Amino acid sequence: MADPLEQTILDLLDQRAPGATICPSDAARAAAPDDWRPLMQPVRDAAARLATAGLVEVTQGGAVVDVATARGPVRIRRPE
Repeated sequence: MADPLEQTILDLLDQRAPGATICPSDAARAAAPDDWRPLMQPVRDAAARLATAGLVEVTQGGAVVDVATARGPVRIRRPE
């Protein structure tokens, strides 16, 4: 996988129990612990690419959503 943020998302999910979710900020913090806030949109973009590839689902309130149009907090998980 070429994109380091995509890999970070997948690595974090692999470290969690099946069905567990991560927040995009978890991936941003893992990638840049001291300056993670600028990575929030790039992480959401990476999650969108992974979702398009079928590798993750992005949820809001437990329902799968399109991260490109979702407003507010989202979670990322492996597909059920």
